Amino acid sequence: MSSPFPSCPPPRPVEGECRPPEPDGLACSLTVPGAPYSAQIARGAVRAVLHTYRLDPLAPAAVQVTGELIAATWHLEPGRSLYLSVRYREDALRLSVYDGHAPHSHPRLAAHCEARRRAGLRVMAAVVRDCGGAWGFGESREPGGGTRTWATLPHAGAAGYLRCQGSDLP
Repeated sequence: MSSPFPSCPPPRPVEGECRPPEPDGLACSLTVPGAPYSAQIARGAVRAVLHTYRLDPLAPAAVQVTGELIAATWHLEPGRSLYLSVRYREDALRLSVYDGHAPHSHPRLAAHCEARRRAGLRVMAAVVRDCGGAWGFGESREPGGGTRTWATLPHAGAAGYLRCQGSDLP
């Protein structure tokens, strides 16, 4: 049977049930408005993506970090879109948020802005530290510039995040 669309390949037959994707293939991104409710949207999206990729044990730490990243960045440039990237490679989850706030060329303004950004990310920094991860920010490599703020959560540390907090949750 040929496809009615010559440039489209014919559909491939699916054998058995549809399997969940492998975690190492996780590469997802989302653009949200620079608004107070955007952290809620981003947290829900990250939770759903982790569930789809069978990475549910990472969700408590990842959802907390995502909410903190989005909440801190929208304050710097309210109203401008934020771009969230979620990747899983080499047994670690990497969350990055790109915002339109360009680095300052004047040293005092740059230092003030960096201090403000770090202060807004204190809770996130504590979660990342508790998970044995790393975080940082710098000039964005995306078109249009801005700033990229990122956090990396190793699987073992993020999966044990609630246990190390003394939680009764599984």
